[in-house]
Amino acid sequence: MAGSLPGESSHYGNSESGPSRSSQERPEEGDRWYFSRKEIEENSPSRRDNIDLKKETYLRKSYCTFLQDLGMRLKVEADSSIHKPQVTIATAIIFCHRFFIRQSHAKNDRRTIATVCMFLAGKVEETPRPLKDVILVSYEIMHKKDPAAAQRIKQKEVYEQQKELILLGERVVLATLGFDLNVHHPYKPLVEAIKKFKVAQNALAQVAWNFVNDGLRTSLCLQFKPHHIAAGAIFLAAKFLKVKLPSDGEKVWWQEFDVTPRQLEGWYPPLDIVVRLVWIQLDSLQIAL
Repeated sequence: MAGSLPGESSHYGNSESGPSRSSQERPEEGDRWYFSRKEIEENSPSRRDNIDLKKETYLRKSYCTFLQDLGMRLKVEADSSIHKPQVTIATAIIFCHRFFIRQSHAKNDRRTIATVCMFLAGKVEETPRPLKDVILVSYEIMHKKDPAAAQRIKQKEVYEQQKELILLGERVVLATLGFDLNVHHPYKPLVEAIKKFKVAQNALAQVAWNFVNDGLRTSLCLQFKPHHIAAGAIFLAAKFLKVKLPSDGEKVWWQEFDVTPRQLEGWYPPLDIVVRLVWIQLDSLQIAL
């Protein structure tokens, strides 16, 4: 991206780049942000710039961790309890995922783009933070190993340089997203469904919630719609907790999401992600005990 941080070689990319599709494969307007796993893993802009899948997966996790830290330090959430999702952070992460499905990591500094996405997400989710605060905190995180960074960013010349970079980045991100800042999350359908089940509601909600949050660090939101991710999270949480969900009578659980268990077993999420998430759940339960 133009004017990237020192040490980064970046420049403007084509705002409409992304996994190539034939005319027969063009998505409907509402599906413009959904891609097949093959498109994401084999045909991303980063892949065309010789960044392999392993490296891009690392970069994806890296900017998600950065955004989590940035959002927590900026206190963009009024309530971070289990029943109040970190919506602003989640929105910023999805903006980043959408940006990098159309733009290459080779041409854009992920932390600069992530900072812009957090600034935009705050405005979209009505939890705005002053641009100055976003710049100061972001810079400190970027240079956390440098004890002088906190004072350096307060220097007028350094601050103005960062401000120009973020404002430039905002234009690039908005153009890349086609000014489409509409984001829906799995949290609401997940909570509404679990309330109807009346089985181990608290435990089921907590584990399913964690699956959704950890899934944000993957490309799932680029493959599946929010209510399908919610269904998958409940499906996995029930398996993990050995909880039987309503499967007969008037309250067949998967009908809430217009999916079937066979579909869920087939595509949500890949086995390697499931294994990793289960271990995360075990670790968190051990810590809680």
